[in-house]
Amino acid sequence: MLSFIIRRLLLLPVTLLGLTFLIFLFMSALSPYALLSTYVNNPRQLQAPGAAQNLIKQYGLDKPFYIKYVNYLNQIIHGNLGWSQTMNETVVQVIETRFPATLELALYSIVPIVIVGIWLGVVAAVHHNGLIDQILRLIALIGYSVPAFVLGLILLFIFYGVLRWLPPGRLGLGFEMIYNSPSFHHYTGLVTIDALLNGRFWMFLDALKHLIDPILTLSFLSWAGLLRITRSSMLEALGQDYVRTARAKGLSERVVINKHARRNALIPATTVAGLMFIGILGGVVITETIFNYPGIGSAMAQASEQLDYSTVLGLSLLFGLITVVGNLIVDVAYALIDPRVRLG
Repeated sequence: MLSFIIRRLLLLPVTLLGLTFLIFLFMSALSPYALLSTYVNNPRQLQAPGAAQNLIKQYGLDKPFYIKYVNYLNQIIHGNLGWSQTMNETVVQVIETRFPATLELALYSIVPIVIVGIWLGVVAAVHHNGLIDQILRLIALIGYSVPAFVLGLILLFIFYGVLRWLPPGRLGLGFEMIYNSPSFHHYTGLVTIDALLNGRFWMFLDALKHLIDPILTLSFLSWAGLLRITRSSMLEALGQDYVRTARAKGLSERVVINKHARRNALIPATTVAGLMFIGILGGVVITETIFNYPGIGSAMAQASEQLDYSTVLGLSLLFGLITVVGNLIVDVAYALIDPRVRLG
């Protein structure tokens, strides 16, 4: 196990280097003038006459590919991802302000995704080929078939357009003014946590209210996959010898299912849940855009609409970093959860 972790950690820089190379390969298709925004942290640098041409020479954007790539790596190492024309701030500042919102959404979404998804999968397996199993399989099929934007728009129409219960955004206007005021202390960037730490319980409830629709959208789409994985693993576990032995000993069906079969069936489901969490952290573009949620995904959508190259490339680098590191954590966690796994 230790040797596997060490090897993966040693390969991590190589993987990240390959990621930056792929991103820069796409960047190389742009003109030097279009690439300037990924190097310049202040648009005022481009206002002087001839400034653009001087900056192109300064950053080596008129040089061969390998020189431009080395300069790009130097920019990343120094924490410079360019200027975001869409957000009117540096890309690093966009990440600092937007990523906590996506993290908050991911943390609150993964709980119902895991609990409900696994529970539905276990129930479907226990009632194999029965009416309940058929209904749950139909729900899973619908979850796979319905696009995120369709489900999101339906929920937005019902709960906000008709009932006026669950508004879009991250906070109501009044609470947003308080949140942005100097008197409000930002400890974590997570509105619900910071609201409680500032002693503003009603702001906490308002933030939760704004999270419900995005959470429902992400959960329903994820339940379909987690239900099928759990059901398949549970059916396999129920057919194992140790389960038949437990039943032969006279143990109740509840004990056999909960303490023997389900424990082993949860291993692949846990891995899939981890990958789902990584996917949400990578920015759920459609869900955040529909509900006007100010996270990384909606920032990517806005930047793409306005051809804001620096923001798109900077956020793509962030998404890739999250995916690479997250997959490493999931691989290690899988081996720790299942002692039968031997990583050579």
